Amino acid sequence: MRRFIGIFLFLMSITWCEARHFSTVVIDPGHGGRDGGAYWGGVKESTLNLIVAQKLAYELKSRGIKTVLTRKSDITVSKSRRCEIANKYPNSIFVSVHFNAHTNKSIKGIETFYLSSEGRKIASQVQPRLISNLKCKNRGIKQRSLHVLSGTNSPAVLVELGFISNSAERARCSTQWYKTVAARVIADGLMKYRKQP
Repeated sequence: MRRFIGIFLFLMSITWCEARHFSTVVIDPGHGGRDGGAYWGGVKESTLNLIVAQKLAYELKSRGIKTVLTRKSDITVSKSRRCEIANKYPNSIFVSVHFNAHTNKSIKGIETFYLSSEGRKIASQVQPRLISNLKCKNRGIKQRSLHVLSGTNSPAVLVELGFISNSAERARCSTQWYKTVAARVIADGLMKYRKQP
């Protein structure tokens, strides 16, 4: 039994090592279609998610990385289907893009969720760059068994890029500058992760 566990861990280490040199990023714009996500002050989360995801795809393609979007327009895609799409691509990582909301309108900031140890390494590269470049409150990286993280075979993170329930943060999140910078620094973090030994 110990030998089996040892072999399993060795094979997993090889898999994770290969993942760090990923050739594909599956980008998941959260919500869409019948599920618009959070909606505050005329701003719909699913729309913001798609814009940032498209910008992220552009950033990564310009750096020679293949990208796959789980949705390219305002359509409904189930969480299970998102995972199925991600799992079609070997040697890949998965990034789910979201914006946050809370009934307490004073809450603000950016946070990144992960599940696996490799997901944590990705989050550790992405989160601080978002905070530094967007000048937002740091809500940290957090381990959470979210469906799109637990259902994907590859290392995965889910990024919450700000609270649109907070009027000041909503105004910033809605600007082209914010969305463009968010996409660029997420790409920076992914590329830094890719260079790890």
